[in-house]
Amino acid sequence: MKRWKGTSGAAAGLAALMLFVSACSGTENKETNGGQASASASSSSSATEQTENSAAPNGPLDKYDPPIEITTVRIVNDTYKYDEGESIDNNVWTRTIQDKLGITVKNNWVVSGDAPGGQGEQKMNVSIASGDLPDFIPVNSRQLKQLVEADLLMDLTDVYEQFASPFTKEILNQDGPNALASATFGGKLMAIPNTTSSMDNAMLLWVRSDWLNKLNLPEPRTMEDAYAISEAFTTQDPDGNGKPDTIGISLNKDLYGGYAGVDGFMNGFHAYPRQWIQDGSGRLIYGSIQPEMKQALAKLQEMYKKGEIDREFGVKDSGKAAEFAAAGRAGMHFGQMWNPLWPLVDNKKNDSGAEWQAYPLVSVDDRVAQPRTDLAVGTYYAVLKKAKNPEALLKIINLFVETGWGESTTPDNYAEHFTKGGVERHKYIPFQAWPARKNLDIHLHLLEAANSGDKSKLNPEEQENERQINEYLSGKEGTELGWAYERVFGKDGSFKVINQYVSGNLILANEFYGAPTSTMVEKDATLQKMELEVFSKIIMGDSIDNFDKFVSDWKKLGGDAITAEVNEWKAAK
Repeated sequence: MKRWKGTSGAAAGLAALMLFVSACSGTENKETNGGQASASASSSSSATEQTENSAAPNGPLDKYDPPIEITTVRIVNDTYKYDEGESIDNNVWTRTIQDKLGITVKNNWVVSGDAPGGQGEQKMNVSIASGDLPDFIPVNSRQLKQLVEADLLMDLTDVYEQFASPFTKEILNQDGPNALASATFGGKLMAIPNTTSSMDNAMLLWVRSDWLNKLNLPEPRTMEDAYAISEAFTTQDPDGNGKPDTIGISLNKDLYGGYAGVDGFMNGFHAYPRQWIQDGSGRLIYGSIQPEMKQALAKLQEMYKKGEIDREFGVKDSGKAAEFAAAGRAGMHFGQMWNPLWPLVDNKKNDSGAEWQAYPLVSVDDRVAQPRTDLAVGTYYAVLKKAKNPEALLKIINLFVETGWGESTTPDNYAEHFTKGGVERHKYIPFQAWPARKNLDIHLHLLEAANSGDKSKLNPEEQENERQINEYLSGKEGTELGWAYERVFGKDGSFKVINQYVSGNLILANEFYGAPTSTMVEKDATLQKMELEVFSKIIMGDSIDNFDKFVSDWKKLGGDAITAEVNEWKAAK
């Protein structure tokens, strides 16, 4: 029942960003955990009974008559914009959900602040601790685990099988089985994951190709090529202003992330910071403490000493690091597919001659460099046992995916619910799931349309991207955004590289995708802070042997316990 369709087989592996103190903890919680199997079984039958009692319409998009009301909560941020007179409680999606499904969504509370540890997460923690919860609960993995252990949630296994549309099921499985597996406890599906795309998070090497051409440098094929480019961009005045004011490679003070991080550089050394990988015996080990990390840090230290890295990177977040690129002072960085949309488009606005090209990760040896990505799930939608209409969750997700990419949508309908007026209207709907291949398929479908001249098969989102790209290519002024879309989705855009990764089965997954272990909850923030401080100081000149002390300290201060817990999780799954 869909028009959107993936163009290859199973894919290898631009959406978002606690102490549990309640009456359910202590002895009562231990007793609940001891009866997990029977509790799950009764939850499953309870879900079926409630569904039958509420006479839910059977079809994935069938409407309730009479209408029903469900409760949830919302965590928003400053990027939410509304037409005059509208709000998170009254908008195009609330009206469509009422008109199409007969569901009124009531928000028990709305909080702004969706960053990890922000106001939204804090408010949800308070709601969990007090037991003041809505029927439908958006949670992170840690909160989900806590609610499961407190035996508060409904088993959604049968509800999912009966009410998720075939298209929704395809989307939820498109990035592999781990998304649903991460929401499964004791064989029971306890929440629906809001899937995004791990392939979209794969690291790439971004290079100012106009500088590359000006200095007559070869494209980067190996790490040695990248070193040579970085040195030339630093020493050979690529901007032609006669000043030594350019750097080879951008970094930010947080070291990791989608722009100007070290992740992609480390991957070229077959090192995987903050990722869990398998050793030769199949045991899970932490990537940040492996010997390959030491080699990569030593090279970054060498590049820093040569002035190829901003001397002040240690006090600059990604926004400040981006200012170097926007001002035309940086020529290379490791980042993700979306970087042309930010911050590289600002460089293009300031210098119409600036061009950026994405390349696959380069390797330090004859082994291919492979990016490793985290599980692409940030939010889970759970349902309290007392909820009368648990299937409403799936119906709303079905409506979202059908409106976005299904065969019944139209360009006008898509724009009304996703992009009209340049407003991100998709944010209004409370429950979502995103196709993992969506962005890759935009690239492939635009290529196909350009080659054949037939645009009739493009879906509404693809039509909009094609329009903006063509406006830029036609020379229309003020179309830098079209340039950015072309650098992402065009023939030689970043998704050309992503497609190579996917076709070659090169994207590696984080081997641990469970909820944070008990020691992670207690110690991980401290361990990560220590990692950041030690690595930053090494890059800026501290002894490389401090890495060995870091490894020892990491193990003693909780790392060994976390490793044991992670391997217990692996053995039990």
